[in-house]
Amino acid sequence: MCRNIRPLHNFEPPATDDEVTSAALQFVRKVAGTTKPSTANQDAFDRAVAEIAHITRHLLDDLVTTAPPKNREVEAAKRRARAEARYAG
Repeated sequence: MCRNIRPLHNFEPPATDDEVTSAALQFVRKVAGTTKPSTANQDAFDRAVAEIAHITRHLLDDLVTTAPPKNREVEAAKRRARAEARYAG
């Protein structure tokens, strides 16, 4: 999985549309193998991002859980600690 795609389910406040679109963009970049499509492929690339963001929003809205919502700041601190440990020394 692409390291830039973060879990978006069960957060308080819920994932924003920008976060969903960013995850969709990272996914399409990974699948397409490029960060910047050619002019000939730009429409297909943009359409894929929009469609994946749309279906991801539906997925997030439909998922149910009994677990308490995660705290964004706590999860961000955990990610930073893991990154520091991974890149240390």
